[in-house]
Amino acid sequence: MKIAITATGTDLSADVDPRFGRASYILVVDSETLDVEVIDNAANKDAFKGAGIQAAAAVSEKGAQVLLTGFCGPNAFKTLDAANIKVANDVSGTVQSAVERFKAGEYTISTAANTEGHW
Repeated sequence: MKIAITATGTDLSADVDPRFGRASYILVVDSETLDVEVIDNAANKDAFKGAGIQAAAAVSEKGAQVLLTGFCGPNAFKTLDAANIKVANDVSGTVQSAVERFKAGEYTISTAANTEGHW
């Protein structure tokens, strides 16, 4: 399974970035092999608006089935939901620990955004 995780860096030891649309990077991790594909989110990080929607589109294009992040706004959540990408909010720690905790069933899939937009 491909898992997208917002991150402050480009490898498994990076911390989870609490922001979705404005995260520095989004790592797409294969849950079985731990292979990492990096999405550089620089274009969205400083966007005036639409950062979450654009980040959601990038995650969808990479084939991720789940997003692990700290906070996901309403427009991004709707876009991810439309793409059938599940979202787990309130995730912290390193990217690798987030993947391990997800695989262990420690996260709840969200049913709605957990922050307002432009966070």
